Amino acid sequence: MDAPGPDPDQTAHVPVLYQSVLEWLQPQSGKRYLDGTVGGGGHAQGILDRGAWLLGLDRDADALRIASSRLASFSDRVILRQASYRRAREILEAIGWRQVTGILLDLGISSYQLADTDRGFAFRRDGPLDMRFDRTSGETAADLVNTLPEEEISRMLFVYGEERNARRIAREIFRHRPIASTGELANVVAGAVGYRNRGSSGVHPATRTFQALRIAVNHELEELEAALPDLMASLEQGGRMVVITFHSLEDRLVKRAFRKASGKPGKDEPQNPLLPETRASFRDVTPKPVRPSPGEIAENPRSRSAKLRALERL
Repeated sequence: MDAPGPDPDQTAHVPVLYQSVLEWLQPQSGKRYLDGTVGGGGHAQGILDRGAWLLGLDRDADALRIASSRLASFSDRVILRQASYRRAREILEAIGWRQVTGILLDLGISSYQLADTDRGFAFRRDGPLDMRFDRTSGETAADLVNTLPEEEISRMLFVYGEERNARRIAREIFRHRPIASTGELANVVAGAVGYRNRGSSGVHPATRTFQALRIAVNHELEELEAALPDLMASLEQGGRMVVITFHSLEDRLVKRAFRKASGKPGKDEPQNPLLPETRASFRDVTPKPVRPSPGEIAENPRSRSAKLRALERL
């Protein structure tokens, strides 16, 4: 799901770690669940198939249209809203669901988003530099690339993309501005690092740059860090929260939050600032993340970087 490089012709929505999600979430008939990143509705369908009720959120209007069509047969038990999972608690209260039995976050981007050249997430085919989940608001990737100072671009690539060539790439981006398309940006990055073998099956050097821009455009890490405490508080006793991450920055935030919520901070971490009155009521049920099987990776290469973590409210 997360890497922008694979062939965008692969548009089928394949829910990552599908069986593992159902195993760890344990959906029950008649219970209420929140899918904070409903996407194409693959995981949501599995939850609804088990007789549950579901609130599905997504910032992407196109995702909601796809999910609405896929989940039409469950219309009496599903509610869909265009919103960030950061607003989940507010929306849950608005529909009268103070707490839920389970919460799912499948972070990253979906196949159909990569396949749509107008979205700007991928660079195998040229398209506008957008990258917004919600195309009605906020700055685009082109806005950031063409207006940020060189030092800020370098920092963004280093922090969000973990790009070791951040300074060199930022220098070339600054020198070639304005940059209007995904292809232009990919070529600038390739030139900055001396990439020549365009036919290589390896990872394209622009992959980390595109990841960094997407995270910055959508404020993904800030959204996740701010949302986790409220999402935990929305779980009823015995409920579970399952999060699938696709890169180390997301996984680190989730791992740290889950450990703190269960009263097990790391050696060098301060005591839990999240929900101090209830932190002992949580249990991190996946001390080690669940990874996709070799078979799933072979069938869906985008699942290779996925990690699943689960938290239970005791």
